[in-house]
Amino acid sequence: MPTPRAFTLGALLVLIASAASPAEGPAVAQQPSAVVDTAAVEPSGRTIAVPGDGDLQAALDAARPGDVVTLEPGGVYRGSFTLPKKSGSGWIVVRTRGDAATAPAGTRVDPGQARTLAQLVASSGSVVRTAPGAHHYRLSGLDIRPTEGAFLYTLVQIGSAETAMEDVPHHVIVERCLIRGDPRRGARRGVALNGAHAAVIDSYIADIKEVGADSQAIAGWNGPGPLKIANNYLEGAGENVMFGGADPSIRDLVPSDIEILRNHMAKPLAWKPGDPAYAGTAWTVKNIFELKNARRVRVDGNLLEHSWVQAQIGFAVLLTVRNQDGRAPWAVVEDVTFVNNVIRGATSGVNIHGRDNTHPSQPTRRIVIRNNLFVDIGGPRWGGEGRLFQIVDGTSSIVIDHNTAIHIGNIITAEGPPHHGFVFTDNIVAHNTYGIAGTGVGTGTQALDALFPGAIVRRNVIVGGSSAEYPRDNFFVRSWEQVKFEDLSQGRVRLTASSPFRRAGLDGTDVGVDDNALRPTIRPGGDGRR
Repeated sequence: MPTPRAFTLGALLVLIASAASPAEGPAVAQQPSAVVDTAAVEPSGRTIAVPGDGDLQAALDAARPGDVVTLEPGGVYRGSFTLPKKSGSGWIVVRTRGDAATAPAGTRVDPGQARTLAQLVASSGSVVRTAPGAHHYRLSGLDIRPTEGAFLYTLVQIGSAETAMEDVPHHVIVERCLIRGDPRRGARRGVALNGAHAAVIDSYIADIKEVGADSQAIAGWNGPGPLKIANNYLEGAGENVMFGGADPSIRDLVPSDIEILRNHMAKPLAWKPGDPAYAGTAWTVKNIFELKNARRVRVDGNLLEHSWVQAQIGFAVLLTVRNQDGRAPWAVVEDVTFVNNVIRGATSGVNIHGRDNTHPSQPTRRIVIRNNLFVDIGGPRWGGEGRLFQIVDGTSSIVIDHNTAIHIGNIITAEGPPHHGFVFTDNIVAHNTYGIAGTGVGTGTQALDALFPGAIVRRNVIVGGSSAEYPRDNFFVRSWEQVKFEDLSQGRVRLTASSPFRRAGLDGTDVGVDDNALRPTIRPGGDGRR
């Protein structure tokens, strides 16, 4: 028997199909067509033990597929190090000796374990980089960082500017690693994820920050995928996670089949001028998650927190296609599923652009934003207007369904050209001053008719506003109290039994977010760890 939420998707498919023209193609976001297998592998070869004062690069050069290279807990290995290309398909595992690198799958490492890990350091270049075509490496239970006082551009470089697919690194997994920039000087990038069948899992990436330039915990631009980023703590000043941002060196390449699951992405308040925790350096802070060139992306079960007005206007999430340097007109953002996430403490929510407004690009299309909780969006602490969604430049097939948002600005701020195949259903949002507003075309139904022709806008609970200004089959209340959450002040957004919006959604379930689906995202205490 299908679940109620499965029925929701089925109902939406029918609704969207009726709203989108045949020329727009499939209206439903495609899921990743391939995924990275990160299951543990049993070694089949030798164990190469490298003492604390030993030559790790010589061990890497000598290792054969199936071998395990073990390092001493607390040992310091000075690089940089290159993972060579080998013949064969067995994994070469590089790990700390003992229990530190063999914790159960899904166990995230944290800085308190640093003393038990082997330390890989470098004063220039990358600490670890792949040779062209390198494959089948697992870096497990390592502490990777610059030498004290050094600024590195990339700590772990999985691919970069390869110009042929056969040179792209593949089957490279970083697991249970500490990856940290210098506390005072930072680093530009934690992991460059430009590979195929590559993953970063159960790791902790911090102090990725720079003044005057973008910095990312994880960034990818020249890897075809599939890629996985799962169960990590990710700290980056510019963008915590970004795909795109530089033109691929391989023609027609779009990073694809990407899973971003159960991560905690955050910017420390020590980076925020004016906050009591501010540490005094104005790092270049932009947003939390950004796609500029990506296809078939699933973002599921993550906590994203702290994005403020600084080097940009503070949107937490950007789906903004960019042909970054003008040499990649194939750049696209399409087939993105953004579900079961919590976005907390930001100037604004999600910014979606239909096309690059500087260079030629492909259109943004088939985006699903479903079952997410947005809280503390806007206000004096974060600056800006507190917009929930901004949608500009002619998107197609955007579905926003079953979200709950506590925000101070517009529900949607929109500009043309018109957007086709738009669906906005079963959400709980605040109207505030303008609600759904279009530049130069008014608000409410006027904006929808002008900029979202044929849109489906039904069964939303809108706090404030006037029913006369919006399509029928939506609910309007004067205050949050009338929604009847269990305890909004404590973040408990399940509707009570007495709420008039219980089972009032298009699918017969509650309007707004499914609180049960969000519970795995944040454990009590709000630190985002599972």
